[in-house]
Amino acid sequence: MAAPRYKKLVDAFASGIRTGRLAPGVRLPTHRALAAREGIAVVTATRVYAELEAMGLVSREQGRGTFVRDLALPAGHGIDQQAVAPGAVDLNFNYPSLPGQAELLRQALREVAASGDLDALLRYQPHRGRPQDRASVARHLRQRGITADADRILIAGGAQHGLAVTVMATLNAGDVVAVDALTYPGFKVLAHAFHLDLEPVPTTADGPDLDALEKLCATRPVRAVYTMPTLHNPLGWVMSATDRARLIGIARRYGALLIEDASYAYLVEAPPPPLAATAPDITVYVSGLSKSIATGLRVGFVLAPLTLVPSLERAVRATTWNTPALTTAIACRWLDDGTVNHLEAQKRHDATTRQTLLRQELAGLPLIGHPSSYFTWLPLPEDARADRLTATLARRNISVATAEPFSTSTPTPQAIRLALGSTDPDTLRSTLREVRRVVVEDAYA
Repeated sequence: MAAPRYKKLVDAFASGIRTGRLAPGVRLPTHRALAAREGIAVVTATRVYAELEAMGLVSREQGRGTFVRDLALPAGHGIDQQAVAPGAVDLNFNYPSLPGQAELLRQALREVAASGDLDALLRYQPHRGRPQDRASVARHLRQRGITADADRILIAGGAQHGLAVTVMATLNAGDVVAVDALTYPGFKVLAHAFHLDLEPVPTTADGPDLDALEKLCATRPVRAVYTMPTLHNPLGWVMSATDRARLIGIARRYGALLIEDASYAYLVEAPPPPLAATAPDITVYVSGLSKSIATGLRVGFVLAPLTLVPSLERAVRATTWNTPALTTAIACRWLDDGTVNHLEAQKRHDATTRQTLLRQELAGLPLIGHPSSYFTWLPLPEDARADRLTATLARRNISVATAEPFSTSTPTPQAIRLALGSTDPDTLRSTLREVRRVVVEDAYA
């Protein structure tokens, strides 16, 4: 039985893309042009491109056309840690580390071994953490402007786990969640896994477009707003106190839960009060120590309204039972003895130094970011192709992220995110010079 005509066209395009006859970034004919060329209906041409998109071979961008994807880039580039090739300079992920941190760990292990009841660390812990550990977190949060009872705190296996248990405990499949048009990829992964309906909110230079958010809440049943008011990833904004108050007002008016992700908040000195400080009854605050201390120290914390604590505790039990007692003991020891404060101050200085270096090497390019952030957003010209540029950099052993994993709206903007915290300053400087060369040659030629 002969294959339908449109299937033959799909196969021909697919073969051309996979063999390289159709190069990455090539703009394919419009639907009408393809229909005229092949003698088929426009609706059939649309079906051809839809199948190619479902196969991951092309991307469609509203108002611009259909483009061949670069198959050298793994799907979801920018999310999968394995996307970074061995030997490549990593400007994709952030895992900042400071000299001397390994020695701090050795000392902490000695202290844990020499004190207390070690047998207790070999047994199951309370699902939401031991009372003394939650008290340590409560004291730490006071330094971030949040006065909270330890009864409202749960220990999690990192901030990502904190977000996961928050979603499990507070949202159901099909719930509408408002998110920024560019947002943290890890929350997108959770939304997909739990079948949430993400509604993108346009962004401004200083934060989400709150007029657009209010219109969205008036027209759709928004159950929650996921937000990063202090050091947004990837755009680096810090929302003003006025905008925070308005966001809280919108959430109260429409009965929406606020999910406040503060993973990078430690990098900002003297920010406005967190949402959880002003609206503790409608905010779940999630943070951790992976970014501020070390990625291998998977200890996070969730601060929630007291009414949500039982369901959050059940979610912790369902996923990990409890966080590892040894790493939690080390983390809380460092919270109490000032080690966390010391390392966070050092990393703020380190991030500021790296941002200064970046702005020297990429001067003249339209950089978007906070002056003490470990990442920067680089929009590209309208006709540029981020996947092609990223592939060129990958061939030069430089890994960066495109906008795709961050984007919740269409079309996906043509931009890259540069993470600055995972290589030494000298390597970072020379790598940024190469990035500049590639961007200027590829995007501005």
